[in-house]
Amino acid sequence: MNLYWRMLLLRLRWLRARRLSIWDTARTPFRVVPSDLDLLLHMNNGKYLTLMDLGRMDLMVRSGMWAKLSARGWFPVVAGQTITYRKSLRPGQRFDLYTRVLGFDDKWGYVEQTFCVGDTVHAHAIIRSRFLKKTGGSVEHDELEEMVGEFPGHLELPGWLRDWTASTKINDTTFDGATAV
Repeated sequence: MNLYWRMLLLRLRWLRARRLSIWDTARTPFRVVPSDLDLLLHMNNGKYLTLMDLGRMDLMVRSGMWAKLSARGWFPVVAGQTITYRKSLRPGQRFDLYTRVLGFDDKWGYVEQTFCVGDTVHAHAIIRSRFLKKTGGSVEHDELEEMVGEFPGHLELPGWLRDWTASTKINDTTFDGATAV
């Protein structure tokens, strides 16, 4: 239920929020609420991932990309992610989630998301995403570039990001349960 309230607040924020380019960094403010907490009274690790969805939505709506995707019957999906937690977020604490597009390769889009209190980083994540078509299949790189315009040259992906993608590929094998206890 908490997510729906936050989505409603975000929608209201969009009425007065500054428009962005998809290449800008979106700052989405939040506060740790009781339903975010785990038994140790800090924000649960899963809540970070949920709020990251809202941060990406904030960037896409404010940049106009969400409307363009919807008009074409396309939608984004998360295909992989990695997150590092540095400092806990405590009850009632205000924080900002910064979201920016890192770039694209021939198959994937990459987004960086950083949770900060002031200048202090509390968590940092990288998301690998893909755009799918409601009619079936994936949006090809050329189709995406045609929709958003030419990708900026500064979006060259670092080698470690390509290595991460390669190292997290799931092979097309069947799980045999041999190691299950």
